[in-house]
Amino acid sequence: MEVVSPSKLAWIPLAFAVAAAAAVAPCAAQNTAQDFVNLHNSPRADVGVVIVTWNATVAAYAQNYATQRAAGDCRLVHSGGPYGENLFWGSAGYAWAASDAVGSWVAEKQYYNHATNTCSAPPGKSCGHYTQVVWRASTALGCARAVCSNNAGVFIVCNYSPRGNIVGQSPY
Repeated sequence: MEVVSPSKLAWIPLAFAVAAAAAVAPCAAQNTAQDFVNLHNSPRADVGVVIVTWNATVAAYAQNYATQRAAGDCRLVHSGGPYGENLFWGSAGYAWAASDAVGSWVAEKQYYNHATNTCSAPPGKSCGHYTQVVWRASTALGCARAVCSNNAGVFIVCNYSPRGNIVGQSPY
């Protein structure tokens, strides 16, 4: 049996501390293009539709709109543009991330009935964000995150091309 000297074990507590800090500390990496893509592709895989890929043109549109909303009142108002669109707003005091926005949209799956292609959401709830995330024909994605002026929260938008949620069509 080999005896390990205490000096060789000194790095172990530091390694655990660094790993623990990384697990709980929010970072900018949680809002990368790849984060948004991965968060969309997991629920898409669950229902058997093709993956989405990041599109620079769609992303530029999303960034422009997020910047515009954040400089104004930061209200959840759709852009009315050429793409499908999901919006998210989180109040000040928390570092809202891609996972918060996409997670809230995907959580609407519980209200969507694929067999009847209907939404049975209670008042104040929806399933249209979820159906846009998994919309079969929407294969290009662009998202942006902006901190609202006067630190009034965080605005996150994802745009989809081609747009989904076409009345009378099933998302998958």
